[in-house]
Amino acid sequence: MLEDFDINNIRDMQDARQSIQMLLNLVETLYQENLSLKKQVQNLQDEINRLKGQQGKPPIKPNNNSQPKNYSSEKERKKKKRRKKRSKVDRIKIHAEKICPVDKEKLPADAQFKGYEKVFVQDIKFEAFNTLFLKEKYYSPSQNKTWLAPLPPGYEGEFGPRLKSFAIKGYFDSNITQPKILDLLQDAQISISAGQISKFLINNHQQFHKEKDQLYEAGLRSSPWHHIDDTATRVNGNNYYCHIMCNPLYTSYFTTPNKTRLTVIDVLRNFKAPFFLLNDEALSYIRQFRLPAPVIQTLQLLPQDQQLCQEAFSYLVENHLPHLGPQQRSHVLDAAAIAAYHAQMEFPIAQLLICDDAPQFKIITRQLALCWIHDGRHYKKLCPCLPYHQQLLDAFLDDYWNFYYLLLDYKQQPSLQEKQRLTNLFDELFATQTGFNALDDRIAKTKLKKACLLMVLDHPEIPLHNNPAELGARRRVRKRVISYGTRSDDGTKAWDTFLSLAETAKKQGVNFFNYIYDRISGNFEMPSLAQLINQRASELNLGASWNLPP
Repeated sequence: MLEDFDINNIRDMQDARQSIQMLLNLVETLYQENLSLKKQVQNLQDEINRLKGQQGKPPIKPNNNSQPKNYSSEKERKKKKRRKKRSKVDRIKIHAEKICPVDKEKLPADAQFKGYEKVFVQDIKFEAFNTLFLKEKYYSPSQNKTWLAPLPPGYEGEFGPRLKSFAIKGYFDSNITQPKILDLLQDAQISISAGQISKFLINNHQQFHKEKDQLYEAGLRSSPWHHIDDTATRVNGNNYYCHIMCNPLYTSYFTTPNKTRLTVIDVLRNFKAPFFLLNDEALSYIRQFRLPAPVIQTLQLLPQDQQLCQEAFSYLVENHLPHLGPQQRSHVLDAAAIAAYHAQMEFPIAQLLICDDAPQFKIITRQLALCWIHDGRHYKKLCPCLPYHQQLLDAFLDDYWNFYYLLLDYKQQPSLQEKQRLTNLFDELFATQTGFNALDDRIAKTKLKKACLLMVLDHPEIPLHNNPAELGARRRVRKRVISYGTRSDDGTKAWDTFLSLAETAKKQGVNFFNYIYDRISGNFEMPSLAQLINQRASELNLGASWNLPP
């Protein structure tokens, strides 16, 4: 950084300012390198001590006054709203009335009755409710056959539908662990084992798995755009990933061993049998991946516009391109899978994904919208040591979030004139040169994402952030923290299914316990979540801008 620095070249104030600016950036660089080296040296010392049979630096937790740095931008982007306290009296259902009498002996002779003063008191009953079923039994001597009346639906296994619904509600929606559910039921004098509760939660839920598939398909049809995110999870002690797909009407979870682009396509197709397609679109993606020209020429000679299963397509690639490296082969599979996804007609196709800047989400859909909050988080992580640089960062962040507010206003009243003005303002804002090298580099990276960050100008109905998917991921993280993980494929499928049903039920204003009970009891009086999604989708019109003429 000081190779071209010569103090004799400083002739005026401008040269002095540039020299000081260069030295300040050098201080920042050395400070960040020093922090990194300190951490690396400490890790090496700990490793040396461990190899010597000694102990490294003890993991002493910081004092309460030393809080970890907060990278949240909620304070900057949130506008204060006046809170309105709602009356709860109108929402309380009365189950019984009880008169509280006054001691008449204490009343004077002229006391007159003036009615009642209402006091609402909420309480709960938690106790066993056991039923003895007398099943009619008939026997025919002539046919040597016995007829026995069946139990009502939901009472299989000597436990009623309310108890089963309570276990599912408590474990999947209220994050109560299985031992605590067992403890609650035993306190209510229910004779039940831990294994029986586990069966309630995992086994024989084909009906609910089917409803999860239906709500996901309905959710994909409800809008052209969807949020997507993923988070780590554990299955039988191994690292897996949970993918979250959602929009305002639904949330759906999918657990997979990895999070590659092919996996994301499988999630979008709900794990229907994968197939691949070579056509002009696939070849254009392959060129974006910058594969060598001979590879592209060979692919052009393979069967075009023909859907192939994974085994057949892999066989073609391995036989005609045996020298492809693992990454190049992955790019070819990705391109062919994306082209096949766009060409298929049997399942809804997502037009736009709202996500973070992870590479596995890119180029799968025709359009991509990036999250402004994720992008703003990078600025929060700069952490300059010099107050001057901190002032530059704060000043730019003020402009950054002011522009964010303008985009929010545009969503309410979009127009071509405002769209052009905001586009020009984006170019102006992210052409800023502050002299703080780390900040300027970050600004330049944001500018490269212009098309994805300004997707809201073309589609004002989409959010500016990916918070719904992050909140869905946080829901899974809480479950992971409390219950650690699953041990079997059936358990993993149950997690995905019931978390999807619970989160979608909340978005649809449906009582999750009542919904589960309605299905287990065999009543089926409540409409399915898929039906509710279809109904609300027609009312909200979440893809209004896609229906406008070009």
